[in-house]
Amino acid sequence: MKLPYSPPTPPPTATQSTKEIYARISARRSPRPLLPLDLALLHSPPVADGWNSFLGSIRSQTILSPALLELAVCRVAVLNGAGFEWKGHMPLARKAGVSGGVLGLVRDVDAGGFEGERDGGKEGGGKGGGEIGEVERAVLAYTDEMTRNVKVGEGVVERLRELLGGEREVVELTVAVAAYNCVSRFLVALDVGEMNEVKVEEWGVGD
Repeated sequence: MKLPYSPPTPPPTATQSTKEIYARISARRSPRPLLPLDLALLHSPPVADGWNSFLGSIRSQTILSPALLELAVCRVAVLNGAGFEWKGHMPLARKAGVSGGVLGLVRDVDAGGFEGERDGGKEGGGKGGGEIGEVERAVLAYTDEMTRNVKVGEGVVERLRELLGGEREVVELTVAVAAYNCVSRFLVALDVGEMNEVKVEEWGVGD
């Protein structure tokens, strides 16, 4: 990393507030140790605390399918060149049921056409697109537009809403994509996890 990491336990000079923040972050990560991301953020304990609460709610208090969430996070990682984000979330995507073939397509930064065609034509998705279902394509199309263009077309939003089933799901996906864009930009800016020099095509897909 471009800065030294914070210590994995509160330093001797830590205030009670900082000790409590370490404890809250450790509780969410348990039984794993604190991640390099946590140790980078803990240079500013209040920011680390808010980050932990915000991302924790996305990961544990939403109704969005874990497979769709991780699919979107992995796509954000690719588009922003965040290897450490991919390294952390690719196994979670596999655990949630996303195949290595689909992740191989997601890993292709130039893959496109996820919006597909809706009137009997061949569905889009580039190489191996046939492996990706209609809902997954809609999620990837939305993730690509949010991350690449910021503005999202009305048709993309409406298709996503129709396939996900309601406003809550769309809001949760939007927040997740926005949040993990934030995560990836922080990771890449400071090279947290030391993966900036690893080429995207070298990132594993769990096979």
